[in-house]
Amino acid sequence: MIRAALLLLLLPQAADAACRQALALGLDVSGSVDANEYRLQLDGLATALNSDAVQRILFAQPDAPIRITVFEWSGPEDHHIILPWTSLDNAASLANITGTLQGHQRRRAAPTTAIGSAMLAGFTMLNQQSACWKRTLDLSGDGPTNTGPRPQDIPASRTPPGVVVNGLVIGSGDQRGDDARIADIKELSSYYTTYVVRGPGAFVESALGFEDYANAMERKLLRELESLAIGQVLQPLPTLPPIGSWAHWDDPPRQ
Repeated sequence: MIRAALLLLLLPQAADAACRQALALGLDVSGSVDANEYRLQLDGLATALNSDAVQRILFAQPDAPIRITVFEWSGPEDHHIILPWTSLDNAASLANITGTLQGHQRRRAAPTTAIGSAMLAGFTMLNQQSACWKRTLDLSGDGPTNTGPRPQDIPASRTPPGVVVNGLVIGSGDQRGDDARIADIKELSSYYTTYVVRGPGAFVESALGFEDYANAMERKLLRELESLAIGQVLQPLPTLPPIGSWAHWDDPPRQ
């Protein structure tokens, strides 16, 4: 992770850059998520954002900060913004975000799971951040779609240009690690990989249970932010003149 932080420090200091990445994080609050699991999700996100490794990357370039918004989703019409678009540029902004997540209380919502609708809602939010260098939609969930448009039926034309959709799938129950639970998480991960994630470098992270959510979210954030750093820094090198044709870059050819 040190490499990613160093790479970010090398990014061009563009005076007109609004932000280097916009992250829209959608949290599943359908009927399969009980009160304890709901709390583990919100507190787990706060814990991941506050990890030392994530903070090093978040604050590496305060003049072009990362912006995040957090929303919860369930049924086709249930999309509630917990945190509006907020710039993460210093410890104070992170503390405000942490307080918002930890203080938020669950609201009434449909018990169904409409991943396709959550994708469309996230796209609408990311369209508000068109000036960012990179835009990412993160959808956490513990089950497949059972209502609303299916994610595989949302055409590529509905995805804003350059937007990447990543997933964080959550296994049910405790962390016994039995074969049945491992099979369940593999099946859900395959579902997200096939139908939900999209865009260059899109991926699915897995949490064995809600108790593992904070660790899985930290892994996902580090992977997303590191990929941004590498992608921004690794630009094509200039073409060098043939060996022997020029003594120095600025000297004319010898007669």
